[in-house]
Amino acid sequence: MNINNLFFYLHYCNHIKKYSRKINRTLWHHELIFIIGGKGYIIVQHKRHQFREGALLYIAPNVLYSIVPDSEDPYSCLTVHFSYVNVKVNSYKWGITNKTELLPLDSVKTLQNYYQINNIFNKLIENWIEKMPGYELITKTLFYQLLFEIFQNIEKNNQNYSTSLKVKTIIEYMRHNINTKLTLADLSELVQLSPAYLSSIFKEITGYSVIKFFNKIKIDKAKELIIEGDKKVKEIAQILGFTDEFYFSRIFKQIEGISPSKFYRGNIHE
Repeated sequence: MNINNLFFYLHYCNHIKKYSRKINRTLWHHELIFIIGGKGYIIVQHKRHQFREGALLYIAPNVLYSIVPDSEDPYSCLTVHFSYVNVKVNSYKWGITNKTELLPLDSVKTLQNYYQINNIFNKLIENWIEKMPGYELITKTLFYQLLFEIFQNIEKNNQNYSTSLKVKTIIEYMRHNINTKLTLADLSELVQLSPAYLSSIFKEITGYSVIKFFNKIKIDKAKELIIEGDKKVKEIAQILGFTDEFYFSRIFKQIEGISPSKFYRGNIHE
């Protein structure tokens, strides 16, 4: 799943204090529950998970679940209910897919150093409750920030965090060597990982293959050069390390949906 392609819609947000009632239900949408106090357990697909302060619960659609609060220390939580669709642009035409995969989250995940997550979640709910003009856009923006912080938090506390740092090293290396031709073998040697393993974890973290990501960086730079400069397509291809202008055009069209010449004509300076 490429989370970058998702468009979210928020249904409901709330701050629940000392929830002492047992819940048994199935939702038709998604829900995130962040535990800020107390404890209890949740049963999802016949598996029981204990939770306490700092736990993040992810409720998927059409899945029966039960939440049971601790009788002596009922939980408090922040919640957001949402749906999303997968949005793609091909040849500058929008395509929407309602049927999407689940978010890459566990049913229950105990977070570490979650101050920023708590802060953003509270702002999200405050704006939702106050409903001042423009709150829909503000809350949606905060929700994107919340998801970013959650995934960053999980990544940093993952045992394989050192591996994700190597992926970031590769991306930085790509940016500084945008005019060269890099191979998977070159990048594997740079971070001392096997090509097969690097290919696997790079796709898992970024949503793209190594070469496709590098080409995406190049094409993003190509668009910048076309829009902000006066260089021809052939010159831009050479600047970005493409010895074959036709290969550059093919890669550009694969990523953008239109040829660089057409993109150039649509953004040419008079």
